[in-house]
Amino acid sequence: MPSLVIEKNTGDELGTLLAFLDAQRGGIRRALHGLTEEQAASRPSVSAMSLAGLLKHAVSVEAGWVSRARGTDPEPSLEEAMKRFEAGWHPDAEETVPVLLARWEEVAAETERFVRSVPMDRTFALPEAPWFPENARVSTRWLLLHLIEEYARHAGHADIIRETVDGKTAFELVAEAGA
Repeated sequence: MPSLVIEKNTGDELGTLLAFLDAQRGGIRRALHGLTEEQAASRPSVSAMSLAGLLKHAVSVEAGWVSRARGTDPEPSLEEAMKRFEAGWHPDAEETVPVLLARWEEVAAETERFVRSVPMDRTFALPEAPWFPENARVSTRWLLLHLIEEYARHAGHADIIRETVDGKTAFELVAEAGA
């Protein structure tokens, strides 16, 4: 598991945002602690969401946003983007929890390298989609805040799914798995 958030440099804005981002990633990671692949893939509520699917989604979302911010993500059609989004919730047989967690560590390291290499006010275009303003540009700061928001929402989902799977709460998992 990555280093504790309090070990990160939080003396500046970027360090603080990275620490908050890592804390939210931790909420999702902890929800998977000690589960079998079958449990992680289960959908114990009326939602179609599983913890393994949530993990795959987190990995693909973060990688996609960093690629877009970098300018290396070709603009897919809205139809193609929606297909990718839907597929991003369904791990295939090779995408086990350990494989996805390892990939997320790589993506997280790449995110940190990227955001440390550019100014916080450097901007990039949002994708063309009905839920984004037309021709909108956002900053590296926005990217970090958006990922924090995304993961905070999904960490809550993960808590509920995990508690439904085996009754373990986030506090119990913190005690078992560490920060």
